[in-house]
Amino acid sequence: MPDKAAATKAKDTRRQVLVWTVLIGITVGACVIGAVTGDSDTTVGAPAADERSGTVPILRAAADSQGICYGWELLDGYRQVSVGSNLGDGTAVADAPGCARWIEVTANVFYTSSSSESNDSATIRVKGSDDIEFSDLSAIESGLGRFGLDEDAFVDEPGWAVTRAATMLPLLATERGLADPAATPTADPSVPAAPLPDAGSDFWRDRWKLLLTAVGLALLAALFITVGVRQRNRSTAPGRGVAPDAPSRSSRQRREAGPAQRAGAGPAGLTRENA
Repeated sequence: MPDKAAATKAKDTRRQVLVWTVLIGITVGACVIGAVTGDSDTTVGAPAADERSGTVPILRAAADSQGICYGWELLDGYRQVSVGSNLGDGTAVADAPGCARWIEVTANVFYTSSSSESNDSATIRVKGSDDIEFSDLSAIESGLGRFGLDEDAFVDEPGWAVTRAATMLPLLATERGLADPAATPTADPSVPAAPLPDAGSDFWRDRWKLLLTAVGLALLAALFITVGVRQRNRSTAPGRGVAPDAPSRSSRQRREAGPAQRAGAGPAGLTRENA
């Protein structure tokens, strides 16, 4: 009976280990497949609230002293992600009342899925009112690269890059002779902006959570398997859970009476039998 109970317990343990292994394996496989083959998020993020709120006062001070309105626009293809100017967050500078002269930086960012052969890209343009020459606008557009505001910067951090570029417009307009220096300096043109940290590849940008989940589930599966194997080995070990055979009553009596019987087997014993 003890051997049968131990075998049944070991069988149940193996069944539990198998079920847990299959369930966790399916979950881990689904996470890994989703991480490898799933499309990444291609949505372009808007500037943070503090980036927008910090940009508007700078543009307002420059517009008041230079007589030129400044603004920004961030696009995700045909969708407008963010727009703002010296008139406030959400107010476009073009066609705004009181802005006869204006300059605006426009960035259109394109994110592609990981399965696409195309790379992420960004198009940066500087637009202006009709009285500003195209050559001046082109020079301002090229000047953004001196502050690290190139295509890579807009791809990595579009929200930060477009608001940062807007604050550079008054300075670059002054260099082109379009206006006097702004009352509030925005940056030193001789000091390049600090480079952005490496944003990593598209593969890791939106999949790190899935991969961490997969690794965690794999470790959990290994833990369950280890515990199950140890329980199985413990339950099936030789002599484990099986009580030794108890000696019979007659055997105990013989062992207890053995010394006395052996002691009475001498000559005295023979005399009693003969008598």
